[in-house]
Amino acid sequence: MDAPLPLEGVRVLAVEQYGAGPFGTLFLADQGAEVIKIENPNTGGDFARDVGPYFFTADDSEFFHAYNRNKKSLGLDLSKPEGQAVFHDLVKGADAVASNLRGDVPGKLGLTYEALKEFNPKIVCAHLSAYGREGSRSNWPGFDYLMQAEAGFFSLTGEPDTPPARFGLSVVDQMTGLALAYALLAGLTGARASGEGRDMDVSLFDIAMCNTAYPAIWYLNEGHVQERLPRSAHPSLTPCQLYTSKDGWIYIMCNKEKFWPSLCRALGRDGWAEDSRFARFKDRLENREVIQELLDDVLAAKTTAEWLELFAGDVPASPINDIAAALDNPFVAERGGVQTLTLEGHGDYRMLASPVLSGGSQTPANPAPKLGQQTEEILHGLGYTTERLDSLRKTKVI
Repeated sequence: MDAPLPLEGVRVLAVEQYGAGPFGTLFLADQGAEVIKIENPNTGGDFARDVGPYFFTADDSEFFHAYNRNKKSLGLDLSKPEGQAVFHDLVKGADAVASNLRGDVPGKLGLTYEALKEFNPKIVCAHLSAYGREGSRSNWPGFDYLMQAEAGFFSLTGEPDTPPARFGLSVVDQMTGLALAYALLAGLTGARASGEGRDMDVSLFDIAMCNTAYPAIWYLNEGHVQERLPRSAHPSLTPCQLYTSKDGWIYIMCNKEKFWPSLCRALGRDGWAEDSRFARFKDRLENREVIQELLDDVLAAKTTAEWLELFAGDVPASPINDIAAALDNPFVAERGGVQTLTLEGHGDYRMLASPVLSGGSQTPANPAPKLGQQTEEILHGLGYTTERLDSLRKTKVI
């Protein structure tokens, strides 16, 4: 019998939309938390439900399913006083409220600790916004690629002397979503110890800036402005970049001193390991172009696949895959990286499985909910009668 998932018994009310917030609460739901999406039934709910180009059924966006597995949906209009009353009833039995909204909206919708503590003093209110809930940009909308542009990501991505380029995925959204999940759990840990909840805040802008990490500290202390390097090279470690093989590209990362001699042996060039030009990281960095020429020449003798077989477990290296090759990789299957879910009205579909393995527990595999699918179930659980639900429907509160 499977052990309970670590977050079973935790109830999270998620006033969320699109990608960043839902990505974070997806991690909570996968670990057993009851994540209830609060969606306005009068506006179509989370607008990600309409994001194409691919749909399982007419109202089942594959984009939406990528971020909302294992959640429930409650249709509720928070802009109406009656909707607020229902929400307050939900808060009484919840552990946390998660939101990803424009910075000034949580206050207007009463999603803050100050607004909710009278209903539940332990409630944790975790907020994800574009630019924060305070300051000159609190009412600004904002999205991933804007953050990449302003935080310097574009200036570090791609080849020199080409137009600035964004990272290929919505990496800021998803990093901030994980930060939201972390913030919520940190707040929840504190609330259970102290009996008092709080607001926890993360923003796309702050997380984008945070992830500049070592280029940031180099600039702040040395005035060094990191730029793009040819072949996606590491700014200080060599060899660590793209090299050419017989049939394409291979990425090699000798990011510890021990890997340079290992690479030399694997290539049949033991003498390079003794060459004073390549003795240490600093020496190799000064001779980066020489090393590139030498490696390109030797690596041209075999295909990428042949080199990877030779390097396996000894020299850190990878092929350059497209999305199809990445997902068809046998190692993904070995790791159980893809799971199959069953959607009523469609049948089976596949998506990436949770990357978090919880020892002794099986990750649930429930498809994303229809808009308002669990409204009656959840409100009946609060003691609402059928007559009251009918009344709330007539006034378009639920």
